[in-house]
Amino acid sequence: MPATPPAQLTVGFDLDMTLLDTRPGVRATYLALSAETGTYIDADLAVTRLGPPLLDEIRNWFPEDEAERIVDRYRELYRDHAFAPTVALPGAHAAVEAVRAHGGRVAVITGKYEPNARLHLEHAGLAVDTVIGDLWAETKGEALREHGASVYVGDHLGDIRGARHADAVAVCVPTGPYSAQELREAGADVVLADLTGFPDWLAGHLAERG
Repeated sequence: MPATPPAQLTVGFDLDMTLLDTRPGVRATYLALSAETGTYIDADLAVTRLGPPLLDEIRNWFPEDEAERIVDRYRELYRDHAFAPTVALPGAHAAVEAVRAHGGRVAVITGKYEPNARLHLEHAGLAVDTVIGDLWAETKGEALREHGASVYVGDHLGDIRGARHADAVAVCVPTGPYSAQELREAGADVVLADLTGFPDWLAGHLAERG
């Protein structure tokens, strides 16, 4: 009886502050939204809270009955203001290439609006296999499970929750709002200084798996 072939490696990545430093573009978009609406938004504060759904942040500045409309407008303004100032974080390209070097697939699973996430990746020159947006914490885990991801790489406590929900290895980088210690205490399986360490970690992880 023929042996069952091993499942193809799939690695999931978060987007904001994992693959890309989107803070300058997010800040510029909030400032444009504030100028257009006449509503004060502390853009410098908002960019320290990337990760949870955009609607959560918008509710800090606008009435509930306006929030959904403002989210839509933010996403429109985002295309004009966010892509140019956004840069890939150290090691992002090498991390994606490392997955491919092992015959794997790359899935970007993010809380960002999916069309804008795709444009971000295109602008940054990061070619991935799958992009799934508008997800957070456990709903990221559902997407990870659906796509057979065994590893999820992120920067947020919500990313750890997503990995746990999918029984995936939670790899974290302290390039977002949390320190390495906070990520470890929250249950990250692996904490790397940044993505430059990911290719070596992945090689060792796959060797251990056999």
